Amino acid sequence: MIVIGLTGSIGMGKSTTARMFAEAGLAVNDADAVVHDLYRSEAVEPIGKAFPGSIADGSVDRQELARQLAADPSRFKDLEAIVHPLVRQREAQFVQARQAAGDDMIVLDIPLLFEVGGEKRVDVVVVVTCDPRIQRERVLARPGMTVEKFELILARQVPDQVKRRKADFLIDTGEGMEAARSRVDEIIAALRAGRKSETSHA
Repeated sequence: MIVIGLTGSIGMGKSTTARMFAEAGLAVNDADAVVHDLYRSEAVEPIGKAFPGSIADGSVDRQELARQLAADPSRFKDLEAIVHPLVRQREAQFVQARQAAGDDMIVLDIPLLFEVGGEKRVDVVVVVTCDPRIQRERVLARPGMTVEKFELILARQVPDQVKRRKADFLIDTGEGMEAARSRVDEIIAALRAGRKSETSHA
């Protein structure tokens, strides 16, 4: 079974691309969705202890947690120490289940793939990218997003040009969604044909 690691910086179109892989018939494990679920289940108690006041109605209050992290970014390490092992556990269960089901390839959608050393757990890395101006427009159009928040997020992510160099395959969503969908189909076909990467990196 080929394990595809799908990643990309904020606003690059990674979530949309992940849906395209799912629509093409591949099982996708979405790390962000897993975190959302953990914030309503196993992660509630340890986060509540580490970040007093961050729990509301039995689940993590993401806005309050974000406020505490913005006030002291060094605390990201404390949060990651709680959340990452739980995410890894869910990911391992997903991989085992899909292997048992006989899938020939799956997608692990991991926003911070390079930041957490996730490339060691996948066979192929697909990076979703686009022009920085398009990225900025998309992100700043999101509700509640500010330039400061955007800069804080970018500061914690490996720069796009570094991700592009490390990629086996690139998907540029700046060329439109239909082009991205064709690219997803091309990558699946290449992998099924035994090609694990493309030599030319943009």
